Amino acid sequence: MQFYLGDESVFIGQTVANTIATQKVASVDFTIMTKVRRNCSVDELLTYGRQFMSFFGSCPNTFGGLARLTLENLRLGESDFPKIFSICNQLEFLRFQQCDAGNMSLLEVEHEQLRELLIFCSSIKRVALKCVPKLTILKINAFMSPEDPFCLGYVPLLQTVTVINTGLSRHKMLKLSELLGKTAISTLHLNFKCEKIWVKPEGRKQLLPVFHKLRLVNLINISEECDLTWTMFILQGAPALKELCIMVRDHLCEMTTGEVRKRFTYSEKKDKGLEWEPSSPDFKHHNLAELRIYGFQAEDRFMRYARNVMEAAVNLEAMNLYRNPGCDKCKHTLSGQWTWTEMLLIRDKINNGMSSHARIHFPS
Repeated sequence: MQFYLGDESVFIGQTVANTIATQKVASVDFTIMTKVRRNCSVDELLTYGRQFMSFFGSCPNTFGGLARLTLENLRLGESDFPKIFSICNQLEFLRFQQCDAGNMSLLEVEHEQLRELLIFCSSIKRVALKCVPKLTILKINAFMSPEDPFCLGYVPLLQTVTVINTGLSRHKMLKLSELLGKTAISTLHLNFKCEKIWVKPEGRKQLLPVFHKLRLVNLINISEECDLTWTMFILQGAPALKELCIMVRDHLCEMTTGEVRKRFTYSEKKDKGLEWEPSSPDFKHHNLAELRIYGFQAEDRFMRYARNVMEAAVNLEAMNLYRNPGCDKCKHTLSGQWTWTEMLLIRDKINNGMSSHARIHFPS
């Protein structure tokens, strides 16, 4: 069910509770929206927070039967989040959109059944996953704090981690070896929103404990200002990696420009701190099968990177090179399909003197 928080909420909740009591319902999914969806004021956040907790307190049986819950635009008290986790003890999926206990507050999560957690709250200083034994998917979208956006406690089944953030000058370079702790994830998605790269390249020794089961990596929205050489640290730290996907673009439809950049301390040097040296000049990777690059350009730095990956990944099967993938607003301004001349030129420059069996494709 998807509905607005308001006067009818209690009626909806009690009706659902009566239905759950029949034991003929397999799963209950609530998406609770607020009448103001974006750019809520502090007063609106507080008002919605009080309305929700009143609704929550009136229908404990309803929330105790939920399998999935999505909440937005709530400023709650410090004791409210533990209460939600305690009552909603059957939750498998939870999404918070701009929900917090105050600006730069800490969110601690302890839950026995939760499998998927999505946090879209830039005002939260840190998400502390203290004990979430069944969690497999974690997604963090936007964090304003200069510290690590989350810390991992007991999350033995964590498989997929997604972090999306617009890097500002105050953001430090995150060390994935420290951020991911003692986990051994299989899928990693990092979205840099065409701004500062906020991940620090590390050596194989530091990364191997958390990357030894890594199979898929997506590095999305890397600014066109950045060279791609630094991404090779992923290969060196993840010996089991099968697929690497990279998207390079400056997406002007979404990027902040002009005076606003100075006001919010956007970083003007987007590749600051990306210095990286390979641990071994003759490094070889034996499991990478596919490399996909979106926003590939017929420039020397792209050719050089493609050759570096091909030289290192001795069992590479396919290299798929795409043009810039625009959105519905801007795709008409971008170049269309590759021409035969461009494809032949790129293939020749990448393959020149190489003995790799990898096929180079140019999908639409």
